[in-house]
Amino acid sequence: MLYALGMSLESEQGFEAAAQMLTESFFAKLIAWGLVSALLYHFFAGIKHLVMDFGYCEELDTAGIAAKATLAISAVSILLAGVWIW
Repeated sequence: MLYALGMSLESEQGFEAAAQMLTESFFAKLIAWGLVSALLYHFFAGIKHLVMDFGYCEELDTAGIAAKATLAISAVSILLAGVWIW
């Protein structure tokens, strides 16, 4: 992805080449999906931790529910991101 970013910032032709690479290459889409997936999970886990910092869902039973909800929300958003990328 850093290669595509560098290529897109070089010139207008580089931008067009990077855009074409990301729209036509299966491997580039897979890498983009992997990066977006990691970012989405990290985002929702961070929200869970912020909620816990405010004093909610700190007990063992509610923490388990919060963890399962984080995984479920992340899984759904990762699947939707996969549909969006492909």
